[in-house]
Amino acid sequence: MQKLNELFSGGGDGEGANDSFLEDGSEGLCSLSTTQRMYGFAASLAAGLLLMFLSMIVFAIPIKFALLFTFGNVLAIGSTAFLMGPEQQINMMLDPVRIYATSIYGGCVLLALICALLIHSKILTVIAILCETCALIWYSLSYIPFARRMVSEIMIRLCDTEL
Repeated sequence: MQKLNELFSGGGDGEGANDSFLEDGSEGLCSLSTTQRMYGFAASLAAGLLLMFLSMIVFAIPIKFALLFTFGNVLAIGSTAFLMGPEQQINMMLDPVRIYATSIYGGCVLLALICALLIHSKILTVIAILCETCALIWYSLSYIPFARRMVSEIMIRLCDTEL
């Protein structure tokens, strides 16, 4: 764990290990050790990926697929809260750079659950899942510098009808 702390703190000389990425925000009600955070992250991410994999098995039943896929996505995204803390995770999600991507993703998750649980429409559920997947990709790209701009420019060039 010490090497992992040194890696995240940016230096291998041992200085600044107290200010490491994994130990930021560990005060308060959710105080976990670095090892517990890593285990929580791994377990939550593994559970989310397992649910997304299991959703592919029931792809023919869109309502079950939507439930498993959506909860898997939420678990996988929520797993990073173990690494940085829930408060910092929320702050990063509500950052002005990605507030729209977060809102659209949250709306698509809610829409998929409404279509699956309340409306029981297979077609609307599949459309909502496709929107959720696109929103998840756009949200994930917001964490990579200039990624959304690059994807936008590529899409504009690919979809440009002028020759």
